[in-house]
Amino acid sequence: MADSEPITPGQVSFLLGVIPVFIAWIYSEFLEYKRSSLHSKVHSDNNLVELAEVKGKEEEVAVLLEGGGLPRSVSSRFYNSPIKTNLIRFLTMEDSFLIDNRATLRAMAEFGAILFYFYICDRTSLLGESTKNYNRDLFIFLYCLLIIVSAFASLKKHNDRSPITGKSILYLNRHQTEEWKGWMQVLFLMYHYFAAAEIYNAIRVFIAAYVWMTGFGNFSYYYIRKDFSLARFTQMMWRLNLFVAFSCIILNNDYMLYYICPMHTLFTLMVYGALGIFSRYNEIPSVMALKIASCFLVVILMWEVPGVFEIFWSPLTFLLGYTDPAKPDLPLLHEWHFRSGLDRYIWIVGMIYAYFHPTVERWMEKLEECDAKRKLSIKTSIIAISSFVGYLWYEYIYKLDKVTYNKYHPYTSWIPITVYICLRNSTQQLRNFSLTLFAWLGKITLETYISQFHIWLRSNVPNGQPKWLLSIIPEYPMLNFMLTTAIYVLVSHRLFELTNTLKSVFIPTKDDKRLLHNVLAGAAISFCLYLTALILLQIPH
Repeated sequence: MADSEPITPGQVSFLLGVIPVFIAWIYSEFLEYKRSSLHSKVHSDNNLVELAEVKGKEEEVAVLLEGGGLPRSVSSRFYNSPIKTNLIRFLTMEDSFLIDNRATLRAMAEFGAILFYFYICDRTSLLGESTKNYNRDLFIFLYCLLIIVSAFASLKKHNDRSPITGKSILYLNRHQTEEWKGWMQVLFLMYHYFAAAEIYNAIRVFIAAYVWMTGFGNFSYYYIRKDFSLARFTQMMWRLNLFVAFSCIILNNDYMLYYICPMHTLFTLMVYGALGIFSRYNEIPSVMALKIASCFLVVILMWEVPGVFEIFWSPLTFLLGYTDPAKPDLPLLHEWHFRSGLDRYIWIVGMIYAYFHPTVERWMEKLEECDAKRKLSIKTSIIAISSFVGYLWYEYIYKLDKVTYNKYHPYTSWIPITVYICLRNSTQQLRNFSLTLFAWLGKITLETYISQFHIWLRSNVPNGQPKWLLSIIPEYPMLNFMLTTAIYVLVSHRLFELTNTLKSVFIPTKDDKRLLHNVLAGAAISFCLYLTALILLQIPH
């Protein structure tokens, strides 16, 4: 078991950082309790007018703090104060500073507690484990049951207006893409939980669809908003990598164990670079065509020309290298080459679809204005052609064995994605509705992806694949599935909220100088904690 694993400097540095935060949060809660008690006593001795004034101030502070935000004056003091001053006030446990930042301390302490729970579940013998067992009937039953419950409980009609046409066409709208991510994520997670190896090829398509959305979503944002600011870039990197970075530190895992994160980071950076370079010319079609062609050229050079990938990425082996304990003889960059190569083109397809999204939306608007007979014939033709193409792909590509399929996947994954888009958007009625339960799950896909490794499944060792199930209720597999799933989804949702809460605190949106200072301060504090951890680990020797 992992109980005998040596403690790493990263784990010690995490404890050195989180313990003072936890103590400061507990003390801030005590100070707030004392202040509230004092206010209650004052209320009993004052007249009604004074009571109303004090209560109003108290409620204002309470609402802002409990909501995860900070009062305007407090926020101003926090951001305007030098980082050195704030750090000193924290280390000296200054009462006013702790009360003012109680919500932030609570979020940081909760984030740390959840990561500690990860370690307990995956790397100790306090909780048990059980083997995976696949039953096709049970697998299909559970997924269909979820769809039925979602349809009855969360089917919702949307009437959002398009920013392009001003009409409610809703082609590839946000509700629809979140729903898409949600139902795919459920199947992806069930594939891991039940070891449903027979749907391997479908999982490859789902991952390609996520990468397609990376290209589609990021292109849409940068092309329309034209926001290439440092703050926006940092927010994206924070969202993609904060949680996974701490997971790597606490559990002593390589970054590539969670391969989805480096993949999305890479393709997000490539979209950002493609649109950010000479961004003032993005409105010119020929320039955009040249940029997209350049993206294809880069991918061809990187992945299709032998040796180029290894030469380019070898300096980053320390970050992207990975050794599976079950396959120790593979090259360190094998996993990165394999995972990134499978979906090397689909993010560019997402960019192309995003670029032509306004045009397609206008076509659909004209189609909806046609007479009923012509509209029916066109839609029937689209559905028939899409279904036929999907059938051919299923028969001649999808049914291949996994090794052969992987060879075709980079060049064919756009086919099922396009077929799904055509069928899902074939009528106005289909576009108007979405299953909000799946959409809700679609918003926390990153958190559910990472968390599954440690609080739903188990690997027991650093860099190990999750080959076992976490067992809280031994001998009762379905009850255990229910309990662990409930905890797992709840924790994932809280991590999503905490990541966004901390992002709003540490990444100012309109102050690049302050943002740079925060980054440098974070790096300096991390270095000091790591150095201290190294010294402490040398003491026993």
